[in-house]
Amino acid sequence: MSKNTNVRYLVEAAIFAALAMSLSFIPDFFSWFSPSYGAIPLILFSLRRGLKYGLLAGLIWGLLHFALGKVYYLSLSQVFIEYIIAFISMGLAGLFSNHLKMQINSNNKVSALTIASLATVLAAFVRYFWHFVAGVIFWGSYAPKGTSAVWYSFTVNGTAGLLTAIIVLITIIILIPTQGRFFAPKD
Repeated sequence: MSKNTNVRYLVEAAIFAALAMSLSFIPDFFSWFSPSYGAIPLILFSLRRGLKYGLLAGLIWGLLHFALGKVYYLSLSQVFIEYIIAFISMGLAGLFSNHLKMQINSNNKVSALTIASLATVLAAFVRYFWHFVAGVIFWGSYAPKGTSAVWYSFTVNGTAGLLTAIIVLITIIILIPTQGRFFAPKD
C-alpha cells in the first residue's frame, strides 16, 4: 500500500467517524432503548476498508464523544469500557471485508448480503456486550426497584443492540444490491 493510499484511508476513517458522531446527535425518542444510528457509517466503512481502519474509525468515534461532551461518566473504567472498547468493537465488521469484496466482485449478491449481515451482527453484539457488562457493573444501581442489574442491563442494552443491528441490516440490504462497488472499490 502506498503512502498516499494509507493517508486516503486514514482520512476516510476520520470522515466516517465524524459522520457516525453526527448521527449520534439524532434525538433519542425512546431514551436508552434507541438504536445507534452512528453504527451505520461505521460498519459500512469497516466492511469497505477492513479491520485495521474499522477499529481506528471506531476509536475516533469513541474519542469524539469526549470532545463533544457526550460522555456519561461514572468512573474511569466505565468510560474506558463504554467509550473506547465498545466503540472500537464496531470495527470488528472489518474482519469480513475481504470475503465481502470477493463475493461482490463475483457478483454473488446473496453471499455478499450474508457476509455483511454476519459482520453487522458480530459488531453490534460485541459492542452491546461491553455496554451490557458496564450496565451490570456500573449502572445496575439505576435499575427500577425490584429489577436485577443483569436483567436491567440486558433489556436496555439488548434492545438498543437489536435495534442498531436492524437499522444497519436494512441499510446493507438496500446498498449491496444497488451500490455494491462501495464495498469493493478499485483503489
